[in-house]
Amino acid sequence: MLELIHALKQDFPNITFEPSTEFCWSPQQQTITYPKQSIQDTLGCWSLFHELGHAIAGHTTYTSDLELLLLEVSAWDVGCQLAKKYGILIDNDHIQDCLDTYRDWLHQRSTCPTCGNQSLQQDAQAYRCFNCRTSWKVSSSRFCRPYRRLAPTLKTSPTAKTRQAMFH
Repeated sequence: MLELIHALKQDFPNITFEPSTEFCWSPQQQTITYPKQSIQDTLGCWSLFHELGHAIAGHTTYTSDLELLLLEVSAWDVGCQLAKKYGILIDNDHIQDCLDTYRDWLHQRSTCPTCGNQSLQQDAQAYRCFNCRTSWKVSSSRFCRPYRRLAPTLKTSPTAKTRQAMFH
C-alpha cells in the first residue's frame, strides 16, 4: 500500500500526505494524515480514500450537525469514485457503518431531554424542541459523548457560527 501513497502524492501534488496517529483531512494545511501501519490493510486504504474525498470535494467548514453528516456522505461518494480509478472497491456496508456513527451522534444530540422528540438545531451548540419548547446546549466537539445541558433561556443568533473543520 505504500505504492498507493506514492501514486496519490504524484496524482495530487497540492495535497500533503503525512504519517500520523489518525486518518484526518486538514483543509487549513491541505494535509491528509494517516497511521502508517493502518495503510497496509483494506480498512485503512478505504479510510485514506475517504479523507481524499473530503479534500477533492473541497470540504472546509460546516455550520450544523446535519451539514457535517452530508459532508461525510459526500466524502464517501467522492472517495469511492477515486478508489475505483486505482482498482479499489470500497464496501458499501463499511461506508454505512461509518455513517451510522454520525447518524447515531446526530440522533442523540437532537433528542429532546424532556420529551424525547427529535428537534432542530438552532445554532452550532444549541437545539430547541418544537414540541415542548425545551432548549439545550451541546458540545461543539464531534469527538466526545453528546452531552445535553438544559438551557432555561436560550437566545439564538440570526447567523449560525461556522466551525472550522478537521474531518475524520
